[in-house]
Amino acid sequence: MRQLILILVIIGGLNWGLVGLFQFNLVSAIFGGNLYFLARIIYALVGIAAVWSISFLFEDRREG
Repeated sequence: MRQLILILVIIGGLNWGLVGLFQFNLVSAIFGGNLYFLARIIYALVGIAAVWSISFLFEDRREG
């Protein structure tokens, strides 16, 4: 589950990087038009993953 969350956060970060650098929204380009509802689902999943990943900051890291 953790890997899926991190993958979604990475996808979101890369997409925002493309928007910021090149004004190109990859998710919208792939799922735009008739599949816009899929783009909205992906945006929602990335947002949920980002919120969930906040909990990673507060995990107790134990060595051993």
